Amino acid sequence: MRAIWKGAVSFGLVNVPVRLYSATENHDVQFRQVHAEDGGRIKYQRVCSLDGEKVAYSDIAKGYETDEGQMVVLTDADLAELPLSTSKEIAVDRFVPAEQISPLVLDKVYYLEPDKAAIKPYALLRSALEESGRVAVVTVAIRTRVTVAVLRVHEDTLVLQTLLWPDEVREPDFAVLAEKSEVTDAEQAMAAMLVESLSGDFDPSAYEDEYEQAVKQLVEAKLAGGEVHEPEAEKEESAEVVDLLAALQASVDRAKKARGEAV
Repeated sequence: MRAIWKGAVSFGLVNVPVRLYSATENHDVQFRQVHAEDGGRIKYQRVCSLDGEKVAYSDIAKGYETDEGQMVVLTDADLAELPLSTSKEIAVDRFVPAEQISPLVLDKVYYLEPDKAAIKPYALLRSALEESGRVAVVTVAIRTRVTVAVLRVHEDTLVLQTLLWPDEVREPDFAVLAEKSEVTDAEQAMAAMLVESLSGDFDPSAYEDEYEQAVKQLVEAKLAGGEVHEPEAEKEESAEVVDLLAALQASVDRAKKARGEAV
């Protein structure tokens, strides 16, 4: 793993220098869009939706679309004035009961590794969280954006997990749930028996991504059968080549015009 952030956890007058590592990685099966005939990758051009012209990357700006569909263009100067933070501090705001943090608001998770000289205060914070049954609500700036997060203990490691903002969690507005549904004692007892019969400890290794395995087996079978495309290296057209072609065409047109031929 490679550290993506370096700073310190601060609670009270105690600072714990730490490094931040992504705790998870995405193993979803990734497909490329290709030409079915030869396996060449599909390219997409940057085209303006209004005039249909190709747009150079240097001419692309950030736009904010309002709820009414209006587009506001933001320049680099505009964005430079926004309140971005470069702080390297994970500031503990308060310690709250773990059950007060809904699983719905939990987002990205990171491991915290202490500096060698900070092992003692790191262990102190870890034990304080374990014994209190609480998590630390903190603020932290990751990639200049300040966000709220929680610090908790996972095995022997302090874990930081960012939280979604309140307006990012949708309300479950289902009218059908307001309808009354009578459950009999017999049905309740049978449901309890079913839960008991399927009870046990959670073992993550008991579950496998069957789809990913099936895709890999399919790919290996096609490779073994020689069903593979090896496209030639893509040729990049430079501005000089385009200009040369234009110059040649202009020369041909001029020569035809000089001979009185139709261009």
